[in-house]
Formats: sequence, C-alpha cells, structure tokens
Amino acid sequence: MKHATPDRRQFLQLATATATAALTAGTRSLIAQEPAAASPAKGFKISLAEWSLNKRMFKRGGEEPLDHLDFCKTARGFGIDAVEYVNQMFADRAEDKAYLGEMKARQEGEGVAGLLIMVDREGQMGDPDAAKRAQSVQNHLKWLDAAQFLGCHSIRVNAGSDPKLSYEQQMDLAADGLRQLCLEADKRGLYVVVENHGGLSSNGQWLTGVMKKADHPRLGILPDFGNFYINRNTGELYNPYKGLREFMPYVKQSVSAKAYDWGTGAGEFYTEDPREGREMTLDYLRLMKIVLDAGYHGYVGIEFEGDGMPEMQGIAKTKAVLEAVRARLAA
Repeated sequence: MKHATPDRRQFLQLATATATAALTAGTRSLIAQEPAAASPAKGFKISLAEWSLNKRMFKRGGEEPLDHLDFCKTARGFGIDAVEYVNQMFADRAEDKAYLGEMKARQEGEGVAGLLIMVDREGQMGDPDAAKRAQSVQNHLKWLDAAQFLGCHSIRVNAGSDPKLSYEQQMDLAADGLRQLCLEADKRGLYVVVENHGGLSSNGQWLTGVMKKADHPRLGILPDFGNFYINRNTGELYNPYKGLREFMPYVKQSVSAKAYDWGTGAGEFYTEDPREGREMTLDYLRLMKIVLDAGYHGYVGIEFEGDGMPEMQGIAKTKAVLEAVRARLAA
C-alpha cells in the first residue's frame, strides 16, 4: 500500500492544523516552569536511550567522548532512573560476564534500572533463506541472555526482510523469525519488541499484521515517534500519528520519544529534523496524548539525535519538554 508523502512544509502545516486546541501560548510557557509531579494514574515515567549519546560514545561530531560504562551515571545526572542500552556500544561484550557484571554494578550503584537492549546488526529476522533466518535467531540469543543478566524486560529487534519480496511475503517471513525468537525469549521471561525502523516496519498496518501472524504473547512493538519513513529515497512517509495509534495496543513496557532539534520556530512542543531526506516535524503534545489515551503509563525513553545542539543539551531539553507535556496532560 502506498501512502502520499507530504514534504516538510506540508507536514508542518498538517501538524499545526491538527494540533489540539490546548496548545496555546500559555501552555507552551509550561516548559519554562517547574514541572508538576506526574500522577501515576495519568502520567508516565522518563527513561534515557543510549543512542542519545551516540556521538560521544563513538567519538564523533566534536562531542566529548563518553565510555559506555558511564552511561548509567550520565542518566542519573539528569535525574533519570531507567535506561535503554544499545548493543553497538558493547558489541563484543555480550558474553563477557566480567564486563556485564561491571555494567550491572554501575547500574545498581547509580540506582538505575536497565529496561532493554536495542539490538542491531545480527541478521534479518525475516530473511527469505530459512537457514539464515534461523541463524539470525541464534545470533540474538546472547543478547537475550545479557538482557536477562542485567534485569531488563526486553530486547528490541528489527523486522527486516528482502524488500524485493511482496508485502505479504515479507510479513510471513518476519512473523516466522520473530516467533522463533519469542520461543527462546519466553524461556528467559523476556519480551521481544520490534521497532518501526524503516522499510515496511514503518508501515503501521504491516507491522501490526506481523504481530497478528506471529501471535505470541512475548512479542510486542517499541514505537519510535520519528521512524515512520518507509523509503527515504522516495520520501514515502507513513503518518506518525496514525502509526502510533496502531502500535499502542502492542506496546509492552517501552515507548521511544525520538527528538531532533528544538526551538526551530515550529513551536515549543514541536521537534524538527531539518536534514535533507529526513525532514520531520513532530508534535509531542499530540503524540503523548495518543500514548496516554491508550492507557500506557510506563517509561517513555528520550532518544535525542538532533544536530542543532550538543547531545547533553538536547537530552535536557527533551526531558523538559516531556515534563511540561506530562504536566499539561495530567491537569
């Protein structure tokens, strides 16, 4: 199914026109105020995704280097008590018990909970070659074990397949690989959550179709606010608000609040990615209302990847926006 793709200006106009009436100048000023405590029945908790610090971790972009083992300390410095790890930051240490033990000690020492490990580069769960698909499942087992050791509830995986295959074929293959992995996750008491991460996984109807076909209680979705481009080369974009609504019934215990640049003129509750081929403008107030209206009150993970400010500043700004949105929606 093809979806019309608005350009950056059209998308911003769409977001502005459909934003809730409560998004007024007075509401926007909440960001500068001390955030009110969230009601457990109405609010949500805030966590930090390690990808927010990818420039520091990978020593690029002129950012001050940061060691992976200091991630929990950094999160605690923002007053955040839960983290989402990225396997790329310790790719060769998944089976290193001493290293994982140090990670766990740092985690516990900072009073921070490990929620999940985001796993990439371990093969395609929907590979059309049955042997390769089985190998992809096998490759993920070490991350299930690491997640269990660290006290996480999930690993986040991708549902990639061969884009040359049909919509239905890719759905069948991804469902098969994911179900196989869930059988292993169930033995460890863990969830397997799939992120909308490009290709058909960014199509809300396709990914929810995969959930239905796989039909396993350990399988869910980790919705990412910003990853709704099906094809960046052609500009094919799935409506983020529609996609989020479709994903929410399949959410387990995590939501990813992708953030780009702030203060772009779009509005205080809007985050905007100005990069060519990646243009995206998102209304956090509208997105978080969808999340809460679905009955979700768990962790929402900051995933900052903007270029308009340093990572530490971007994380702090995103946290302030989430707190202001939380206060507004809990009122």
